[in-house]
Amino acid sequence: MKMAEERYYLCIDFKSFFASVECAERGLDPMTTNLVVADPSRGRGAICLAVSPSMKALGVRNRCRIYEIPDHIDYITALPRMKKYIEYSANIYGIYLKYISKDDIHVYSIDEAFLDITPYLKLYKLTPKALAKKIIKDIQQTTKIPATAGIGTNLYLAKVALDICAKHSPDFTGYLDEEEYKKTLWNHQPITDFWHVGPGIARRLAKYGIFDMEGVAKFDEATLYKEFGVNAEFLIDHAWGREPCTIAQIKAYKSKNNSISTGQILFEDYGFDDALLVLKEMVELKCLDLVSQHLVTDSLFLYIGYSKDVHKATGGSVKMSETTNSFKLILPYFIDLYNKTTSRNHPIRQISIGFANVVDERYESFNLFTDLEAQKKEKAVQDAIIAIKNKYGKNAILKGMNLEEKATTRKRNTLIGGHNSE
Repeated sequence: MKMAEERYYLCIDFKSFFASVECAERGLDPMTTNLVVADPSRGRGAICLAVSPSMKALGVRNRCRIYEIPDHIDYITALPRMKKYIEYSANIYGIYLKYISKDDIHVYSIDEAFLDITPYLKLYKLTPKALAKKIIKDIQQTTKIPATAGIGTNLYLAKVALDICAKHSPDFTGYLDEEEYKKTLWNHQPITDFWHVGPGIARRLAKYGIFDMEGVAKFDEATLYKEFGVNAEFLIDHAWGREPCTIAQIKAYKSKNNSISTGQILFEDYGFDDALLVLKEMVELKCLDLVSQHLVTDSLFLYIGYSKDVHKATGGSVKMSETTNSFKLILPYFIDLYNKTTSRNHPIRQISIGFANVVDERYESFNLFTDLEAQKKEKAVQDAIIAIKNKYGKNAILKGMNLEEKATTRKRNTLIGGHNSE
C-alpha cells in the first residue's frame, strides 16, 4: 500500500504591512524607521492602523490610539492609503504565481496567504525552508516589504509556526510537524497565542485548570464537548497539531447559508434622525448590490451601536412577506425595525445591516399587494444606476438624501475599508 505523500504548507505574513508599504514608498527601512499609519484629523483618539516594526520594538502596540504613543518617541505619521496597500498586495500575489499555481494559493487576508508547496519541492529541488526563503527574498527585493513564513505539515501548523515560532527566529521562518509541535509548544503560554483561541475560549478552559495545549489534549473529551459543542472537535485536533482541511477543500467550499452585510463606524456621534438617514443610504446601496448580483432576500437584520458604551447595542431581525431586491419594498421594513428597537436619546456611532436567506433572483416572490408594474420600473432604474456607477464611478449619480449634511455615502465612496483610498 502506497504511503500518502507528506504535505508541506507555507503561511506568509508581512511585518506591519501598511506601515512597511509607507516606509517602502519613502525609501525607508521599516525595521529601523519609526512610522505609524493613522489619520490625525480624526483626533488623538484615532486608531493607528499599523506601526512599523521599530515602533513595536519600542513597546508601541499595533492598533493603539495616537495619544497612547509615548511623547518621547519621534515618528512619522502616514495617512492610510488603502488603494496603495491593495496594489502592493496584488504585486506580491504576482510574485507567488512565479513559483506556485493559483490553485495552491489561499489568500487569507491582504497581508497573509497560505501556499501548498508540496508539488514544487521536487520541481525546484529545494527543501521547504529553502523554498520559503527564496519566495521571501524575492518579495523583499521586489517590493522592499519584509516578510515572515511559517512552514507546517498542515495548514494549522503552518499558521502556528508563523505566529509563534517565526517571530523568534533570526531568519524569520519557523517549522512545525506534529511531533515538533508537541515537543516545543505543548506547554507554551499564553494559550491565546494559538490560532483561533481567543480570550473567551481561554477563560472557559481556565475553569477546568487548562492553560496550555497539552492540558487540552489530555483533558476529558466529553467535558470539552459539553462545554464547546461541535467546536470542541477543532480545539482537540489543534491541541494534537492535527488539521485535515486542505487548500483544495477551502477553494471547493460553498456556503449553504448565504447572507450579505455591511456596516460603518460613523465619523462622529449621530442623533436618531441623522442615523436614520445613513441607514436609508446603506439600505439603498445594498439593494443595488443584490440587483447587480441577481439576488433576492426575504430576511433582514439590523445592529445599532452607541457612543462610548453609553447604551447596550440594539437591533433585531425581520422576515418579509416577499422575496425581493426592491429598495422600495425593503426600506419600510428597516425603518420599522429601526423605530422599534433604536434608542432616541443616546448618541449612535455604528450601524450594520444585512440580508439573510439570499438566493438567486429566480426565486423572487410576491404577495397579493405587490405592484408588479412599479417593480418592473424600479428594476429598470436600478439597472441604469448600476451601469452609470460602473462606468463613471460610485459618485457619478447621487440622490437628494446623499447631499444632506449628515449623509455619508459621498465620503464613503472615496474610501476603502473606511479609510483614505489614495
